Amino acid sequence: MSHRKADAGPTASPAKLFGEALRFAREQAGLTQEALGKLLHCDRTVVTRYEGGHRPMPLDSVKACDRILQTGGMLYLLWKRVDWQADVEHPDWFQKYVDLEAEALAIRVYQYARVNGLLQCADYAHALFRMGADRDNPVLLHDRVTARMGRQKRLLESDDPLHIAVLDESVIRSVVGGPGVMGRQMEHLLEVGERSNICIQIAPFGCMPTRRPATSMFLLEMPDGSEWLYSESLYRGHFSDAPSVVSEHRRDYDLLRGNVLSVSDSRALIADAMEEYRHEERRSQGDRLAQEQLQRGPRGRVRRGGPRVAIPRRRSGA
Repeated sequence: MSHRKADAGPTASPAKLFGEALRFAREQAGLTQEALGKLLHCDRTVVTRYEGGHRPMPLDSVKACDRILQTGGMLYLLWKRVDWQADVEHPDWFQKYVDLEAEALAIRVYQYARVNGLLQCADYAHALFRMGADRDNPVLLHDRVTARMGRQKRLLESDDPLHIAVLDESVIRSVVGGPGVMGRQMEHLLEVGERSNICIQIAPFGCMPTRRPATSMFLLEMPDGSEWLYSESLYRGHFSDAPSVVSEHRRDYDLLRGNVLSVSDSRALIADAMEEYRHEERRSQGDRLAQEQLQRGPRGRVRRGGPRVAIPRRRSGA
């Protein structure tokens, strides 16, 4: 028995209105999401995101739906009226990326300053979230870390998707959570980098390719053959599936990989950084222990009430 979601009420989102129209037309045609997905050569979950207004439908799929659902071009007219870029800048923009990431066959990343979420260990993720506005809410911190680790399951429990990460050297030099956390994060990069579906390369500070991305960026290859470009500014996520835009950045990414360290040299640099962080952690622990001993030392001494008085010894036979 199928269960239909209750109407959510009025919405100001044109993308959601388009999705509602698509769902209504599909149900009027007597098709399930899975059946429509097969006709569009995509997964049922993709249709779910179309109908929820969470993902723009490609133009050829819109025209195919008009034909399959016999809507007389109505869906195409609605689709043209949606400002998809404005919809992307909704406060829930990151969820849109997570949805794409969950389906992607290949994820290519260029990252500055911070380890990207799919490669973070739990300690690093926790320390990173503690730097934000929710640092004093332990329940929310736990939920955020759990969600981030959950995104990694698909990557770490099977041989797909392919994940190629080019990390700027600033990623392994920017300290998050202290040397102990960084040492564990470097160890985690070495461990996951041994997987057949994960490739990690470092772009050293001296690397000067012709065109280097100005910000972190993600290239996602989807099951339906489409590709998405994703990047972030201060408060927004930016998406594009325009073939000309994606191909330009894909070309720059491929050229960049030719100028960075090889996988083996990258592993060596990460291993060196790990040892440096571990050495710094041991030194910090030694300094703290010495300081504690100094602080305990004065407290352990008993202060005398007066000056020391010399008492002459009695000689034997005197």
